[in-house]
Amino acid sequence: MEEEICKYIVIGAGGVATVVLTPALLAALGFTGAGIAAGSIAAKMMSLSALVYGGGIPAGGLVATLQSAATAGLGWLGTGIAAGTGSMIGNMISSICNVTVKVEDSP
Repeated sequence: MEEEICKYIVIGAGGVATVVLTPALLAALGFTGAGIAAGSIAAKMMSLSALVYGGGIPAGGLVATLQSAATAGLGWLGTGIAAGTGSMIGNMISSICNVTVKVEDSP
């Protein structure tokens, strides 16, 4: 029973942590509400995307989608996707709930 409770806590924590940390991760990459920060990873991604697509950034592409999420927020669909992804990762990590550590006394 305790393993099941532990598993649900880890899965839930994974979903919540992903939803909470996604905006911070986007900002750390350089996707900000004011636009893409100069010299950031986001700026490098934008430059590479412009090279690949002949000078423009395609609507609906990765860079545009991440910038939109940073500017407008994740929305209900993005929040659901982030929570689902975090929960799946939490489910994979929840195997730690079934681990028992045996400590032996030294003579």
